[in-house]
Amino acid sequence: MLTFIARMKVKEGKEQEFIELVTELTEKVLANEPDTKIYQFYRLRDVERSFAVIESFTSEAAEKAHLETPYFNDIVPGITECLDGTYTREYLDPLAS
Repeated sequence: MLTFIARMKVKEGKEQEFIELVTELTEKVLANEPDTKIYQFYRLRDVERSFAVIESFTSEAAEKAHLETPYFNDIVPGITECLDGTYTREYLDPLAS
């Protein structure tokens, strides 16, 4: 299992475009990638124009396949153009059960 949260800030005036693009990407991921267990964007409450996505894949190979899909490569450049800087990733490891 590979799970992480990525945090990002969006340029002023680009929030609606960002939301439309990530909504489109999310719909395609959830419809076409059975090895993607979680793919959900959130608006951060306390940080202006900031968002996060939680992604969880069954394996590193599943994430690699996700990154190589045509729709990912079509949509992500637009998302990147909306970002004010880069993003940070924090990997999450499950507690032993």
